[in-house]
Amino acid sequence: MKLVRADAKTDWAAVLRLIRETFAYMDGRIDPPSSMHRLTEADIAAQAEKGEVWLIEAEGVPVACVFLTVKPDRLYLGKLAVAVGWRGKGLARQLVAMAEERARALGLPALELQSRVELVENHAAFWAMGFREAGATAHPGFDRPTSLTFRRGV
Repeated sequence: MKLVRADAKTDWAAVLRLIRETFAYMDGRIDPPSSMHRLTEADIAAQAEKGEVWLIEAEGVPVACVFLTVKPDRLYLGKLAVAVGWRGKGLARQLVAMAEERARALGLPALELQSRVELVENHAAFWAMGFREAGATAHPGFDRPTSLTFRRGV
């Protein structure tokens, strides 16, 4: 396996496929539906250009990914995904550790991510990686929290 930063040569279709397959279990569980339904190859390429997209590849195929975006006083982790057959091997932890290194290099004191309220198994994984709940937000049109924000110092 190899950790790589996505660039113009990246197979964006393969990254999109990884995200869609990995997030498919959310369908019918979360409301509103996942933003991955609107995500395109061009969106991923733009994220790689404006921010960062990191992949863990096995034999040239992405099996895990994370999007990194610089925000004021933090590095935001989005679309953290590990292919079903690759879970339990520490790949999410490896991506979070890399994000921590990037935050330090960028002079940012914290990591941040969001998870839908309904995805309690993800919350447990984030707690196990040292994240703590830092707030809740509602998507437009909702009068209840739909996402939880998690933060961790670096």
